[in-house]
Amino acid sequence: MDGLTINQAAETTGWSPRMLRYLDTSGLVSPPRSSASYRLYGPGELQRLRTLRELLEKQEIEISDVGFAQRLRSEPHLRGAVEGWLDELAEPPEGVSDQADWLRFEQQKHERLLALAGDRG
Repeated sequence: MDGLTINQAAETTGWSPRMLRYLDTSGLVSPPRSSASYRLYGPGELQRLRTLRELLEKQEIEISDVGFAQRLRSEPHLRGAVEGWLDELAEPPEGVSDQADWLRFEQQKHERLLALAGDRG
């Protein structure tokens, strides 16, 4: 055997088998497969699992945060959309003259969107 099975890796690392499957399908820790398609966790994968836990604890983040960061790296259109939103300054729409009008405009817009969502649900 060239590595630990998912259950052995779970016992060794403290991650549940379900979480190990999630990490594999999300591409965060992808162990190679045996000829029978069993995941085999070698020293590299065990180290990645240990350092992932350390990263989560040290940075006080969740696995979903790391998964999203991975998506930002691999999906340029997503990265561009997020960066564009972060860089964009809020400006009143055309025809809205002051802060009070802008606030009323945004409130009404949200109310219409919520009403539409309610009609579909």
